[in-house]
Order: sequence, then structure tokens, then C-alpha cells
Amino acid sequence: MLSVIIPASNEAGYIGTCLRHLCGSDAAVVQVIVVANDCQDATARFAREIFAEHLPEGWIGTVLELAQGSKPTALNAGDAAALHPLRLYLDADVSVSPGLLSALMAVLGGEAPRYASGTPVIPRAQSAVTRAYARFWQTLPFNQTAAPGYGLFAVNAAGRARWGAFPTLIADDTFVRVQFEPQERVQVADTYLWPMTEGFAALVRVRRRQDAGGRELQTLYPGLLAREGKPALTMAGLLRLALADPPGFATYAAVSLAVRLKRGGAEFTRGR
Repeated sequence: MLSVIIPASNEAGYIGTCLRHLCGSDAAVVQVIVVANDCQDATARFAREIFAEHLPEGWIGTVLELAQGSKPTALNAGDAAALHPLRLYLDADVSVSPGLLSALMAVLGGEAPRYASGTPVIPRAQSAVTRAYARFWQTLPFNQTAAPGYGLFAVNAAGRARWGAFPTLIADDTFVRVQFEPQERVQVADTYLWPMTEGFAALVRVRRRQDAGGRELQTLYPGLLAREGKPALTMAGLLRLALADPPGFATYAAVSLAVRLKRGGAEFTRGR
């Protein structure tokens, strides 16, 4: 059986779609925990309404409300309320396909530590800039590895034992993934939708936060990143990718340059 933990800070525009897709899953027994942390909107109310209308028979829906706006705190609160040994950690703007939960539960069976995710699909963005950026970003080496896990990852009990409480980190998803060697990570064919943030300025803010998270993780846990397992991007490889998609490369390079020219803070912002 599976417990799904969804940290949600001011996610009123997304939580309904996320939960309706979850409730349309074919899994038999699931606990869904929405942790509304420092919400100034109707996230918690919408979550309760969806549970009242759409929660399948035998499922458990819980909404926790926290005053503190901290994703690690929300993740830890969700873990404390979780009833089942299999854990799925899910961003509130992600939409799962009907068979994904069952597929994850199947590959997480057994006693060996396992980390699993679905196959991410980035829906078509409204912004041409975001479409170009996303197209090129998906060709980078990280996205060619098994179970990159952005927006959605799951572990079994032995896998969850690899770390204690979630530390106060920006890159919580990377922190979890690198608790596992590449051969311990599994990607199932079932998909999930993972929207990318819209527009150049938003992409720069998100990329800045991602880079800050990587630096923080390297500083605090330098040995962990050796497990990343992604192939190196050589100059020849980058040239091949650029020639295959010049507009995508130009957009990605422009975002990267903007991040380098001005490093800002690492405040939370939606998107990738």
C-alpha cells in the first residue's frame, strides 16, 4: 500500500487537477496527504472538496495545514502522517496517468532499496520561449538517465531508510535521488505531466534556484553527487545538440547566460 505526500504552498490553481488525476488511478488502496504550508489561498479547502467528491472507496485523504512555508517541513509532516511503507512524493502541479501508481507499487516490491519514478511528459507551453527551452532541455544528458524523478519520485521502505528527516535544502528531489546508485533507480513506462514555467524571466528565476540548490548540495553533502550517474556533456555532444535544434539551444544558452550575469537569491518559485 502507498502513501502519497503532496507539499502544497499556494497551489489553489493546481491542486484540483492534481488530485482529480490521482483519484482516477487504478491503484486499490492509497493514502493521499496534502500538506498545505503557509497557504494564503484556498489550497486546503479545494483539496478537501476534491477528497469529498472524488476520493475512491477504500482510499484515505488527509489535509494538513502548517503555518510555516517550508517544503522540507511539509515533507516531514507528510512522512509523520503516512500510514504505508511505500512513499510517493508529488509536486502539486503534476498530473499522473491512471496506471502510474500501480506500476510504481509493483516495482517497489521486495526488500532491496528502490527508487522509482514515471516517464515525465512536458505539456506544450503557451510561451514560445518556454517551448524552445523545454525542447532543448529534454535532450540534455540528465534527462536521458533512468528515473530523473523531477516532480514525482517514490521509494520503498528500505529506500526510505536511506535518510532520516528531510534536511533544509533547496534540491530535495536531487538529495533523495542520489541516496541511490543508478542501478537502484527504476523508471516505469506510465507517464505523468510536468508543466514548465512560462516565459524568459521565470525560466531564469527557476534556473537560478536550481543552480543554487546544486551548489548547496555539493557543499553540504559532497560525496552524494558522485552517485548522480549522468553522462558528461562534452563540447562535441553540445555542438551536436545545438546543430539539431538551433532555436532551442539559443534559448537555453540565453537563460544560462542571464543566470550567470546576475546571481540572485534562492527564493521559492514555481516551475523548472
